[in-house]
Amino acid sequence: MDPISVNYRGYDVWEIPPNGQGLVALMALNILRGFTFSCREDELTFHRQIEAIKLAFAYGKKFNTDSRSMSVSPSQLLSEQYAAQRRQLIGSEAALPQAGTPPQGGTVYLAAADGEGNMVSYIQSNYMGFGSGLVVPGTGIALQNRGHNFSLDPGHENVLAPGKRTYHTIIPGFITRESQPIGPFGVMGGFMQPQGHLQVVMNAIDFGLNPQAALDAPRWQWLRDKTVLVEHNFPQAIAAQLSRRGHDIKVALDSGSFGRGQIIWRDQVTGVLAGGTEGRADGHIACW
Repeated sequence: MDPISVNYRGYDVWEIPPNGQGLVALMALNILRGFTFSCREDELTFHRQIEAIKLAFAYGKKFNTDSRSMSVSPSQLLSEQYAAQRRQLIGSEAALPQAGTPPQGGTVYLAAADGEGNMVSYIQSNYMGFGSGLVVPGTGIALQNRGHNFSLDPGHENVLAPGKRTYHTIIPGFITRESQPIGPFGVMGGFMQPQGHLQVVMNAIDFGLNPQAALDAPRWQWLRDKTVLVEHNFPQAIAAQLSRRGHDIKVALDSGSFGRGQIIWRDQVTGVLAGGTEGRADGHIACW
């Protein structure tokens, strides 16, 4: 499968195509590139990010499935014309797109790069913890449960069908600039993944944070309707301002549901590789 991408501030952000949900992250970035962001810790920055991801999920959940079965192509959903239409829906108050409730998942991500320019963005998941709960006798291998995301509604694009691939949450990401590799990145965590991709990419590109700082920055997570979960170290004053804009802000005491990411970033001038690993999990940076 050929990857899909959008150009964001001069960087090409790449995701795997549907049936993966990288389309959701790219749709949100495509909407947000029409705005100017000068400060990360600003209520308008977070408000627009949240509204963009809600709009992206609303249409991703409607159309995203096996690419052979989609009535609307990824190129249409990632067009500037479509993004401009969605962008106009973002006002000063929290909106209520028909996006449903993203369920939960479980995933492992890793990134690798070497001095010869080879880079790998890799992700694997059994889904829902231990997958289907079935283990191949004599092997200890647990079978995945990705069929769980099929719809049983015969009128839905993601309806179960023979040989069809369901909506898939796992999305390894990659960034290039002027056809040169910048590096692999990913954020584990079911339907938090495109939300994590959006925040990490903007932290690095819009706000100039290094890989570790881009991962460490406090995160938000849209749950459903107007409900947004923020980490305990999220700026309290901004959380209060978002609440006044109509967002139903909840503070999480545990960071386990906010995704777990890794980044490798290659400096285009020196070629030096810089890595970042998630402080919310037990990741590690290994050099050799």
